[in-house]
Amino acid sequence: MSARQFEAAGFGAIATTSGGLAWALGFPDGERAPWQEVVAATARIVRAVRVPVTADIEAGYGDTPDRVGTRVAEILQAGVFGFNIEDGTPSPDRPVRAIEDASARIRVARAAANAAGVPAVINARVDLYLKNIGDPESRLAETVWRSKAYLAAGADCIYPFGLADVGTIARLTQALDGAPVNIVARPDTSLPQLERIVIKQIGEELYVSRRFDVLKHSISRVEAQKLFEPRD
Repeated sequence: MSARQFEAAGFGAIATTSGGLAWALGFPDGERAPWQEVVAATARIVRAVRVPVTADIEAGYGDTPDRVGTRVAEILQAGVFGFNIEDGTPSPDRPVRAIEDASARIRVARAAANAAGVPAVINARVDLYLKNIGDPESRLAETVWRSKAYLAAGADCIYPFGLADVGTIARLTQALDGAPVNIVARPDTSLPQLERIVIKQIGEELYVSRRFDVLKHSISRVEAQKLFEPRD
């Protein structure tokens, strides 16, 4: 339903959310939903819309990089054109993976996409801001370090989840020499300020993901039925 509504609102692509998908299936977030159910639900979303779909597969649903590669091959078979891979973990003692492990997961993910013949967009999520690791300066420095490693491993863009300060976003985009950066904007985020970052830093691209208020608080039965009418 929501995918069709976003498509109808004019969005050019759909992104799944791991939490939303897991909750819809009756499970908590955090790779707790059975993988095959995640794949099946993602495939249904792909079939429901005409725009490209990218999947949030959390940390890759695998204990090892090779296992992640298998999972990536399976989610690509669902018809997605891209996916997120995050470096965070649920462990309070090890809130983020070692950079070598996280990079290896991205590397095998790219190899799996290449083997499938899919030019998938890999969105590498950096969880240092989400986990509030380090002081502001060291957090930014490590985000830059990890981002460059993930891009070198095959990621297409960087997703510093939890980063909202526009000044820090500007420093990050500058340090990454034009690599695309995804930002989840908050209700008080200034989109004009984010746009000025792009203008000031020539050749850089800043892709902004925002929670738009396009989903109605209520939808009539007639409106819902129209979303699922047969398409040509």
